[in-house]
Amino acid sequence: MTQTADARPAVPEPSLDDPCPEREPAGERLHEGRTGLDVFLSGRVFMDMIFTGLPGLPPPGTEIVTDGLGSAPGGIANIAVAMSRLGLRVGLAAPFGDDLFGSYLWRTLAVQEGVDLSRSRLVPDWATPVTVSMAYDADRSMVTYERPAPVGEDDLVGGDPPDARACFVDVDRPVPGWARAMRSRGATVFADLGWDPTGAWSAEVLDRLEHVDVFLPNAVEAMAYTRTGTPEDAARALAERLPVVVVKRGSRGAVAIDSRTGERAETDALPVRALDATGAGDVFAAGFVFATLAELPLPERLRFANLCAGLSVRHRSGSLGSPCWGEIAAFGESGEVPESILAEYAFVIPFIPDAAADTVVRAEPTLRREPPRPRREP
Repeated sequence: MTQTADARPAVPEPSLDDPCPEREPAGERLHEGRTGLDVFLSGRVFMDMIFTGLPGLPPPGTEIVTDGLGSAPGGIANIAVAMSRLGLRVGLAAPFGDDLFGSYLWRTLAVQEGVDLSRSRLVPDWATPVTVSMAYDADRSMVTYERPAPVGEDDLVGGDPPDARACFVDVDRPVPGWARAMRSRGATVFADLGWDPTGAWSAEVLDRLEHVDVFLPNAVEAMAYTRTGTPEDAARALAERLPVVVVKRGSRGAVAIDSRTGERAETDALPVRALDATGAGDVFAAGFVFATLAELPLPERLRFANLCAGLSVRHRSGSLGSPCWGEIAAFGESGEVPESILAEYAFVIPFIPDAAADTVVRAEPTLRREPPRPRREP
């Protein structure tokens, strides 16, 4: 029997509900009547396809079938989403492809996650970068497709960066002029960096820290750049270059030093079952940014970042595994960790909104809905 056009099922409308409705009341304590952004950042957004539950990588000529897959915004979106879900007002300058992936990424960030994209741009005839991540044995391998963007960071940000309390940069490359300008106006500059595929670990990267206030490398990167043998020694070496350094030690937690006061803090990793560590470092950084803007003491800043990262690795979701305050509240009542450990995080309770609910949108295997096309920027 032939089905008529009128009998075809209607295309479902995309869900635009905020997965973290408590983000606004959670951020009110930080804003105190302030207008504008809390954090501004610029970078590249990727379409992340995350395969999980793999026994290993498939040898040449073979195939592995898995039931674990998530699709989510990646790249700079990892930290943008994580900060926004905590209640920070986040602005992002990034190019977006004018294809289906670009439309999905724009809608997810701007509408679902509340990220300000007023300085971002939809680029005609440019394909959205895509990363396939294959997680196995508590590690992962990645393959990325990317073409040079015809619009640069300076074109997006312009000569007058927005007013914000902080900005986040990557010191793999020189600190951009807009970040230095924001710092001169009183903004706190947070920085991270990525893996050096050349293996050179150039000292030139460390020289860029003169423009940075808070540096958050992982242990391997920190030891490689400082030519030290332990994360703790690396933290001490880096503390000679800037006010605050935090070295992430993965399953061993993190260590932080404030060179202005001489204070040192250390924390163990949250004892949870880790399913996928994709983006956990970015979630950690987001938690540290929030706690810094909340003016918490160094040990509490470190523990809050550790809590956010620990909650994120319990999900196979990439950026969309970032916790909302509802999940933070639910974790405290779950009995998942001993009361003696939870007691170390009691300082978080005053920040949890009364209406917090654990109803977070997670990454889905495929893009099941056609999102609305974003407005094309001139």
